[in-house]
Amino acid sequence: MTDLDVELEQFQSLLDESSRAVIFTGAGISTESGIPDFRSPGGVWSTNQPIEFQDFMASEAMRRETWKRKINTDVSISAAEPNRGHRAVEKLVRTGKVSAIITQNIDGLHQASGVPDEKVIELHGNSTYATCLECGVRHELDEIMPAFKENETLPVCKACGGHYIKPATISFGQSMPEQPMRDAQRESEACDLFISIGSSLVVYPAAGFPIVAKRGGARLVILNRDPTELEAAADLVLNREIGPTLGDVVGVN
Repeated sequence: MTDLDVELEQFQSLLDESSRAVIFTGAGISTESGIPDFRSPGGVWSTNQPIEFQDFMASEAMRRETWKRKINTDVSISAAEPNRGHRAVEKLVRTGKVSAIITQNIDGLHQASGVPDEKVIELHGNSTYATCLECGVRHELDEIMPAFKENETLPVCKACGGHYIKPATISFGQSMPEQPMRDAQRESEACDLFISIGSSLVVYPAAGFPIVAKRGGARLVILNRDPTELEAAADLVLNREIGPTLGDVVGVN
């Protein structure tokens, strides 16, 4: 039996023994769908520094630049489809093994794979729509983008009198969303198995949830292609490709 076989058996045993698992996902699960990791060498932020929230609020030029970048990032996100890893996660939710998905991702691929909205806790927002920063009304991109693409008309909210509309993602310097953070805390405290998938576990406060789960008595599995800083706390570490590993364990193609 190879080391990989042993690790997969251990992973399967931990899943079998769990009655309430939580999955935490980062960019690594979506790179296999063709979505680039913003932070990795050669990623978007290596050539374009992220726009701070305060700069978006203070500068019309920065608001315009935000929407220009949105056009570019949407090329990869709109073309992406759920991969084997997403499908395996969806099966774990559908069969009741996993109570919630806590995600750092903004691509909506968990929902696209069939996971109900209420089972996905989005810590960093969602890039597939926009929201008004004043009243919170949701705005669909196909209502906003044509005018911007034509003459760079910045979108404003008609529902509350012309306040700024922003992609529904959390920018640097922007407050983390309170309800998703509370939901993630609750799920991390209640689970008996916490599975971190495709996250470098360096971006806080999101990266603190595995420790919250461990302190509550949960087992911790880390599945990531590269090593992370939390591996000493884990019960099982698999530095493997995500889709093939999850697919083999869960039994999805």
